[in-house]
Parts: sequence; C-alpha cells; structure tokens
Amino acid sequence: MSVTDADATEETVWKGRFLEMKKRGRWEYVGRVGGVQAAVIIAIDAGHILLVEQYRVPLGRPCLELPAGLVGDESEDETAEMSAARELEEETGYRPAKCTTLGTFYASPGMVSECFTLVRAEGLTRVSEGGGTADENIIVHRVPLATIADFIAERRAAGVAIDVKLLTLLGQSLLSDQAGD
Repeated sequence: MSVTDADATEETVWKGRFLEMKKRGRWEYVGRVGGVQAAVIIAIDAGHILLVEQYRVPLGRPCLELPAGLVGDESEDETAEMSAARELEEETGYRPAKCTTLGTFYASPGMVSECFTLVRAEGLTRVSEGGGTADENIIVHRVPLATIADFIAERRAAGVAIDVKLLTLLGQSLLSDQAGD
C-alpha cells in the first residue's frame, strides 16, 4: 500500500519550549518536544472512578478528565507506571499499591503525534486532598461508576469540556440502542 507523503522528509516549522509544529509533505501536525509521552490513569476505588477537573487554557474553560501527567518530567528513567502513581497522588490524593499498563493510544492522530499510555491504578489509599500543584487548581471528583454517564452529562450541561478519553467510561452506553434517546 502506497501512502502519500509517508516517505517525505519531516521538517520542524516552529519549536517552542513544550511543543513543535512539524510538516511532512502536505501534512502539518503538532508534537511534544523530545517526543515526551503522557500517562493517563484509570483509578477505581470501591466502585467509584477518580476524575479531575481543571481549567485548560486552549479550551478557555474547565475540562473533566482522567488524571494524567507527563512521563519523565520528574526523572529521565521514570516509567509510565511510576509517572501514573506520582501524578495520581499529586492530582487526586490517592496512592496506588499497583499500576498496570493497558496500552498506548493516540487521541487525535490526524493532527497530533502525541501518544499516551493508559494505566490502571489499583489498591488505592487516600493520603491527601490532592488538587495538583499550586497553579493547577484541580478539583477531584470521586464518581460512582453506576452514575458516570449522568455525571458527565451534568458537567457538560454546566459548560465543562469533556476529554475524549472519558469515552472509555461511556463505551457500552454509547453503543446501545438507547444511546440516542
């Protein structure tokens, strides 16, 4: 199979501190400087999922998300599991006993080269209030899985953006005959 522009030379059009704009043939896309990846965490505690809500400048409003963070921003030899454990505690106040990688995924592959590793956190112990670093102002939500669709709909109705990764929590309900009702 021949793919147009697949063999074209990649050039960096612009590079900032964290992001770089690239071009390959007729395609333009964004990537993280140095190919830095993120760890995204599914953390379930006694039938409740941990979510975070924080203001996102590119969206101009708060966004409801799974906890997440960059891999290796604390240490070069940090693994996705180590990053997930650190970020989960920092953002939500919960420390996991175990983190397991579920796979690598791409959220918007037509525009962004960034990928993330999905990590399941287990054996959670609450050790603090969470909330992230001083400038993040993260709101922690501990939501019963049985009511997750309603909670997401309520936050959306309140004007909160919904991260695409929350589809992992809505999958079956979106595929049912009742999804459009």
